[in-house]
Amino acid sequence: MRWERGRRSDNVVDAGGGARGMRRGGRLSLTGVAIVVVVGLLMGQDPMQILGQLLGQAGVSAPPAATRSTQAPATSDPQREFVRAILGSTEDVWGQLLGKHYPQPKLVLFKGSVSSACGMASSASGPFYCTADQQIYLDLDFFRELEQRFAAAGDFAQAYVIAHEVGHHVQTISGLTEKIQRARQQGRRLEGADGLLVRQELQADCLAGTWAFFAQQQLQWLEPGDLEEALTAANAIGDDRLQKQARGTVMPDAFTHGTSAQRVHWFRQGFDKGDPGRCNTFAAARL
Repeated sequence: MRWERGRRSDNVVDAGGGARGMRRGGRLSLTGVAIVVVVGLLMGQDPMQILGQLLGQAGVSAPPAATRSTQAPATSDPQREFVRAILGSTEDVWGQLLGKHYPQPKLVLFKGSVSSACGMASSASGPFYCTADQQIYLDLDFFRELEQRFAAAGDFAQAYVIAHEVGHHVQTISGLTEKIQRARQQGRRLEGADGLLVRQELQADCLAGTWAFFAQQQLQWLEPGDLEEALTAANAIGDDRLQKQARGTVMPDAFTHGTSAQRVHWFRQGFDKGDPGRCNTFAAARL
């Protein structure tokens, strides 16, 4: 993948290592507690459970989260430059498709653990998008895990991961994520092979494929084998495959992201059609 052709985004910020933001010296500030409670209520989760998880972790002294966004990533690091190029391309594509209705998300690089408006997260949780602050969080070590644990190496596999999280941002600004949160607050079960969470994740895969279609038109940066890299990554992180590896059995009632075959299918749907309108997984009779 000739990712060097991509425009570099200015929205990549570096949080460095360790937990930042709400925690100071192993204790939550009153502001931090308030944030946890509000976010928990918004996301339909038990705030006390979230607080318990945070208080149970070792404290790390760090500056406030506000200082995080002022730190520019090291421009001499090729991996960070790659992230900036991919994010820049997503900005160009979705800016073209959605115009002024597309507010660009920040992408926060961290090491080990990080605090967000959605609470604490570690590198073990993988890349994630936080609806509450509309930011993407990424520990670059995940790319090494993607290669070593999931046998999904390559630049375009990594680009797919970033584009998938950007897909969640598109869902948020469209109002879809809010509807799913409302369903959770109403007590509706979201997990399961035909659940809302699976449909949400598969749509993000399709939106990632849609980005890839337009990015290739704009930059002509894909090389032979690149598409296969992304499909290998999508196949590697399907619910059925991950459950089989972890438990030795598959439990469709616990699905949250879709099967390997479904993830590959919906990424291809976006990449082959180049039409966000074809990504309506919520209207699909069969996923």
